Amino acid sequence: MPTNKIILGSEEWCSFPDLGIPLIKARVDSGAKTSSLHAINIVPFTKEDDTWVKFDINPIQNNLKTILHCEAKLIGNRIVKSSSGYSEKRYVVLSTITLGNQSWDIELTLTNRDSMGFRMLLGREAMSGRILVDPEQKYLLGDNSEDTIKELYTSSTIQKKGLRIGLLASNPELFSNKRIMEAGSFRGHEMHFLNIKECYMKLDATKPEIHYRGGRVLDNFDAVIPRIRPSITFYGCALTRQFESLKVFCLNSAAAITQSRDKLFSLQLLLNHGVEIPTTGFANSPLDTDDLIKMVGGPPLIVKLLEGTQGKGVVLAETKKAAESVINAFKSLNANILVQEFIKEANGKDLRLFVVDGKVVAAIQREALPGEFRANIHLGGTASVIKPTAEEKRIAIRAAKAMDLKVAGVDIIRSAKGPLLLEVNSSPGLEGIEGATNKDIAGEMIKAIERYCKWL
Repeated sequence: MPTNKIILGSEEWCSFPDLGIPLIKARVDSGAKTSSLHAINIVPFTKEDDTWVKFDINPIQNNLKTILHCEAKLIGNRIVKSSSGYSEKRYVVLSTITLGNQSWDIELTLTNRDSMGFRMLLGREAMSGRILVDPEQKYLLGDNSEDTIKELYTSSTIQKKGLRIGLLASNPELFSNKRIMEAGSFRGHEMHFLNIKECYMKLDATKPEIHYRGGRVLDNFDAVIPRIRPSITFYGCALTRQFESLKVFCLNSAAAITQSRDKLFSLQLLLNHGVEIPTTGFANSPLDTDDLIKMVGGPPLIVKLLEGTQGKGVVLAETKKAAESVINAFKSLNANILVQEFIKEANGKDLRLFVVDGKVVAAIQREALPGEFRANIHLGGTASVIKPTAEEKRIAIRAAKAMDLKVAGVDIIRSAKGPLLLEVNSSPGLEGIEGATNKDIAGEMIKAIERYCKWL
């Protein structure tokens, strides 16, 4: 029966003139609903009041030297589930595809396809009403020689420019992570998001390695920015140590991150470096609860879980009875806790000073919601710009140095006896402080890497 539909094999060459892609090999898969295109360094931006995305693509499999810089209007986001069962939120763009002598618009999801056999997957939504597939055939529209491909991409084969920087983290959609990727790309560096859970390592005396999903070896990195969630500190720091063993500069070292996550050890370390903190007690036995309360000046007092983060696991006990109940409840769960004096005169306010490479680059005051005792943006608190005193800057810089952190969020509280240090964070968030101060803190982090790597 005659048909005007295009007949394709299981593999075909196509092009995307709107994106400036003259030729790319596609896997034709009617079993896949969505079409996807390989993309790295994806950054959304505004163009004529619309949201667009710019991204890079290595159009030839296993060739990282050939790179195209593309832009497309964003038409939405989509959750896509891969054949392995992994779900991923992807940007969706609309672009014209050319197959043979026919062209039409299709939707493309953008994703890193390094671990796949093809840089392009043509799904059934894009083929509907236009294409028939003969899975036993290949290149029914014609094949292309290596010379042809080389000629087409001569101008796109570039020498390395800038630094090759990896962002070792868990969530590419997190504001802080997106800002760091954007800042690095803006300064001309090759940025790669490395999902901690998709990295694995080879321990070897002569040839240690780190591999990424699909078996790609993570080599030739100039620097890595570790941003490790507290819940995966152990594995994240193990990966950071592995990068360090490969002589890759890490913006925060594994040792510094590890000690910053141990609240008791970090407070002892800070005191040894002359940094004042609120009077704090620690005990293992619930039999010592009464003296522990007296030691920090009595109620009201703060009870903190050693493993707590972002304001979770922090309780205000306003009476001795309440303090005993909270402390003993935590102890019955075998939880390690700190007991700390309550700074009433702070009125639910504290300061966050952001330190990069030994310099305070931004500062905000955080204020708790009415009825709350602790300022925390994650829990709905507010942030405002503030000019820290010379003493507060000195404390923040000394604290970061004591913890050996090149990037640190230092929390300080103003008390009747002067500024006191509350906590040092090795993976401080950028959203609240950049939003309040309008400062390019992500850019300052990239500049620190440039200095250490002696990049000009």
